[in-house]
Formats: sequence, C-alpha cells, structure tokens
Amino acid sequence: MAHKFEIWKDKKGEYRVRFKYNSEVMFSTEGYTSKTSAQNAIDSIKKNGPNAPTEDNS
Repeated sequence: MAHKFEIWKDKKGEYRVRFKYNSEVMFSTEGYTSKTSAQNAIDSIKKNGPNAPTEDNS
C-alpha cells in the first residue's frame, strides 16, 4: 500500500499519528496521552478531511 496512517509513541511517551505516502511522512499530529485519542484523530481526519477547505496563506 502506498499510503498509511501510523500510530507511534514518542520519547515523552505520547502517542502520535503520522500519515505516510510512499514511505514519506506527509504530516504528523500533536501528542496524545492515549492510543484511543490517537485513533480518534485518524477517524476524524478520515471523516472530515475530504470536505475540508484549502486556505492559501501565501
């Protein structure tokens, strides 16, 4: 699969989510205290992401 979400634990012990495309990290999230919260972030991105507007601040 060319793209995937990963849940990982950082050095501070917080769970983070990153999205990879062809092994390149496209984005990562803030730290969460629980794995459930990290999974909720993934679910929210999947649900709300397709309809999110693009804001050009250039």
